[in-house]
Amino acid sequence: MARLDEHARGVYIIAATPFTDTGDIDFDSTDRMVDFYLSSGVTGITVLGMMGEASKLTMEESRKFVRYVVARVKDAVPIVAGVSSPGFVGMAELAKSVMDDGCAGVMVAPPHTLRTDDQIVQYFQQTAKHLGPIPFVLQDFPLSTNVQITTGVINRIIASTPTCVMLKHEDWPGLHKISALRQASKTGEARRISILVGNGGMFLTEELDRGADGAMTGFAFPEMMVGICKAHAEGHMDLARDLFDAYLPLMRYEQQPGLGLAVRKYVLAKRGVVKWPTLREPRTSLGSAEISEIETLLARQTKRLKEIGAWT
Repeated sequence: MARLDEHARGVYIIAATPFTDTGDIDFDSTDRMVDFYLSSGVTGITVLGMMGEASKLTMEESRKFVRYVVARVKDAVPIVAGVSSPGFVGMAELAKSVMDDGCAGVMVAPPHTLRTDDQIVQYFQQTAKHLGPIPFVLQDFPLSTNVQITTGVINRIIASTPTCVMLKHEDWPGLHKISALRQASKTGEARRISILVGNGGMFLTEELDRGADGAMTGFAFPEMMVGICKAHAEGHMDLARDLFDAYLPLMRYEQQPGLGLAVRKYVLAKRGVVKWPTLREPRTSLGSAEISEIETLLARQTKRLKEIGAWT
């Protein structure tokens, strides 16, 4: 498998980690999930992300899960693995393991202890040192990490760490950040890297307009993001926005802090992608009211898709 580079684009779906009703990794569901993602037309798959409950897996489980997904994908698309860790030794160990298994690159989020711009830059310089030649994705998700990374800091990291090849952009609000990064690369002030966006696709059409190369997030309807990126690339802006509008209510509901992953796994289970909607503890569970609301949103989504002549 070729290594991840600055030209990556499209939809790199953030994969869930399926669990059985007893909390063990569900490898049968993993098979179905991988096949589902591939059939949806994704460009890549990202495992061990925050929404993949990476922090709830042991090191051995993480390695085993990545190895299993890589074998199932069979080089069909590149795979990125999250390797964020409190220490560089554990990060480097997992990164080497997943790359040896066939991943194209790794993803790193900053620890919540970083406070100043210099600390952030130094952290990613040290990350690059410990990862060696392994290409990595800088995950900018301040709503989760509580680390604010400015455009200037990102450009400093890009300039000093050639192995940083992608930004996973999840700042909110952050459209201006995409514009500023693209402007800097156009004027030659900074090296151009790939920008894939997250937040469940909530701002995907605007982010593509601003210069993003695609999405890296885990919304339970990856075909929506694939369709929007394709329509946008072909200049069919009305179709891209019609698709976005059809799915927006569910995307909005899924973005509730603390509840989002439970919603996503419920929908994946309803779609037959995974057998159980299980989250590992600590977890949030859906009540009857939430389930009723999700079912209403799904029914109305199907109605809107039929109205615009899209897939159901």
